Amino acid sequence: MDDAIRERLAARAYREAFERLLEVYQERVFRLAVSMLRNETAAEDVTQDIFLKVWKALPGYQGAAALSTWLYAIARNTCLTELKRRSHRPTVSLDAPEFDGAGESLPALQTTDPEGGVELDVQALLVRLPEKYRRVVTLFYLEQKSYEEVAALLGLPLGTVKTFLFRARKSLLDLAQRPPRAPGSPVPPGSPSS
Repeated sequence: MDDAIRERLAARAYREAFERLLEVYQERVFRLAVSMLRNETAAEDVTQDIFLKVWKALPGYQGAAALSTWLYAIARNTCLTELKRRSHRPTVSLDAPEFDGAGESLPALQTTDPEGGVELDVQALLVRLPEKYRRVVTLFYLEQKSYEEVAALLGLPLGTVKTFLFRARKSLLDLAQRPPRAPGSPVPPGSPSS
């Protein structure tokens, strides 16, 4: 799949290469953005920004790194820039009195109990992981990258990637075994989301 894109780039057929790149990587880049930004709407906007940057950078792609590595580096850096930009913006706490009771009215925040069992929401568990673990889990499991690719994409040593994955699996297992909290209930002390 990357070879076909590289062939189009070598032939300077940038539009065709970009269309194929978009077709293959759009969903993966979006999932990476969601995992980093924790907000689907922001991830949609950032994904568009990422592919705009990719379009502008295509003529300069030299092939030194794998196409996916190059693309994910652009995606990661764009997301980090967005996170930094957001940290300088004032925010409103959902704990403010004017938002009391709002959580009960949002269907996405309500627990589902299909046929007597609790539905496990992987995204909800991932959101509760620390950022460094969530990124590694997203790339390794959801994007099916190798240990080496994850290390290259995140600029981490291979051993650190393996350690983060081990700790993330342990944390996810702990989170999955906890009973779900009712909306609005306090977070227990020592939990990853406190």
